[in-house]
Amino acid sequence: MTLGFVDWLIMLVYFVFVLGIGFALKRYMRTSHDFFLAGRSIPAWVCGLAFISANLGAQEVIGMGASGAKYGIITSHFYWIGAIPAMVFVGVFMMPFYYGSKARSVPEFLRMRFDEKTRAINAFSFAIMTVFSSGISMYAMALLIQTLGLFDKLMPPQYIFHVSVILSAVIVLGYIFLGGLTSAIYNEVLQFFLIVAGFAPLVWIGLRNVGGWHGIQQKLPATMTHSWRGMAHANTNSLGVEWVGLTMGLGFVLSFGYWCTDFLVVQRAMAADSEESARRVPLIAAIPKMFFPFLVILPGLIAVTVTSNMGKDLPVTATSATIAARGQVVAPKHFLGLIPEKVNPLNGEAIVDDKGKPVYNYDLAIPVMLLHYFPTGILGLGLTALLASFMSGMAGNVTAFNTVWTYDIYQSYINKRGTDAHYLWMGRMATIGGVVLSIGAAYAATRFNNIMDALQLIFSLVNAPLFATFLLGMFWKRTTGHGAFTGLLAGTFAALLHHGLTLPMGETPGLHGAWISHVHTYPSDMAQNFWTAIFAFSVNLLVTIAVSLVTRPRPESELVGLVYSLTPKPVEGHLAWYEKPSSLAIAVLVMLVALNLVFR
Repeated sequence: MTLGFVDWLIMLVYFVFVLGIGFALKRYMRTSHDFFLAGRSIPAWVCGLAFISANLGAQEVIGMGASGAKYGIITSHFYWIGAIPAMVFVGVFMMPFYYGSKARSVPEFLRMRFDEKTRAINAFSFAIMTVFSSGISMYAMALLIQTLGLFDKLMPPQYIFHVSVILSAVIVLGYIFLGGLTSAIYNEVLQFFLIVAGFAPLVWIGLRNVGGWHGIQQKLPATMTHSWRGMAHANTNSLGVEWVGLTMGLGFVLSFGYWCTDFLVVQRAMAADSEESARRVPLIAAIPKMFFPFLVILPGLIAVTVTSNMGKDLPVTATSATIAARGQVVAPKHFLGLIPEKVNPLNGEAIVDDKGKPVYNYDLAIPVMLLHYFPTGILGLGLTALLASFMSGMAGNVTAFNTVWTYDIYQSYINKRGTDAHYLWMGRMATIGGVVLSIGAAYAATRFNNIMDALQLIFSLVNAPLFATFLLGMFWKRTTGHGAFTGLLAGTFAALLHHGLTLPMGETPGLHGAWISHVHTYPSDMAQNFWTAIFAFSVNLLVTIAVSLVTRPRPESELVGLVYSLTPKPVEGHLAWYEKPSSLAIAVLVMLVALNLVFR
């Protein structure tokens, strides 16, 4: 690939701008409160855009594009079932608890509601999860730079992946180290608009070239162009999961477990300037969020459609992991370069499945579509949008990591008597440590051909059991600290056990599962992830209830503001009808139902 001067200039201006924001905000980082919580002074609309931009990392842009190519429009369930209802719930019900309690993090809220040991297990597990999530974004960025050959003229190809990992790490480290959460939030708003500006032309051009949505429907199997068709059985849809696994695993456990308990996104709402603003943040974010499938999933479908159209008379070979109705989708060999074969970035060797067939690199669906359609200038904007998505994902995880490390691990267990200046210093050191650990996680991500599969596995191990703890803790005042702690351990163990005994179709035992024994086979990685989440949540729920019934609960007077039935309801009488969170929530849900009906 050859980039023009304008392309390089656009990317250079972007990198200078994001670092410039960090330098401009450095002088305002006087206390740890400023560095970790942005002084709780950010307007609702800014926090709302940052709320979704923190989730607009590699998992959103590259991962959803990859899943669109691999599974089809059914991937929209990650938004319409797996995000929007939970975002409405967190805005209406959970933000009053988070913001009103003055907790500085989700683990600290768990300490207030339960006890110290429950906070500890969540703090350590969440810290590990953020490192892996940040590493996946770092891996995706390095893979993009390597694949596009941006540095081919500067160094030997075998060094590009490694240099790219270090480069992305240094840039994110720079502006988080300087400006903390405030720098991350304002950069995430910038990145949101860049992503929309970079991807909207790609969708428009791509749809024109394939004959619009009708053209896609004519060339691809029905299971890839309808979101609900074939959901009665796992073998009759491309995702390889039936409606029970989808609604319970994704729509309930994983979705609510992520949006309601993941400090990465909750931290953005907690930075709002008032409790009313904090409640509106997830609801404001839900509106653009529900339309993002058209920006990030459609390019993946367009890539497969273009391939199908161009390769009518060429020999075909079955892809290794794309399951359609009662069989496998066939596509031209090598996807005609639109979705290249998976190559190990560490040694450059092609990766094949257990039958010797090439494993297609769905993660490159969107990058290669940008190269396929965009001319000089617009290509620079599209690539900058991709780089911005990686930066926002990495920065979101790093800011969450440094807060949890400093407040919930370092201050709680290592140095309880430090000064505020010392904790501010530790936050900056934690930023460096988080980035270094993320580099190691980036190399572990090379084992997956769809980063969305890898991320959902992490969420099923960490967020799924945690959601049961939150659900019981906030709506059942009888829940005890001993019950919550035991349930979290049991739920996490159940998730690991289920993953260690099951394996997706076409995979070998190891990172994808069956590292204990191969007892059951799932049609896809995603189906395995959904059921891992269901097992983790269910075990945690049952164990927490059982242990809570035989242990002593805290007095009700200590639970005011922490349990729904004991907390005064937020007052909305002084707000106009369109400013009320309840009105926003109803509007969001109506639009959500309409989208599901249109693409059913």
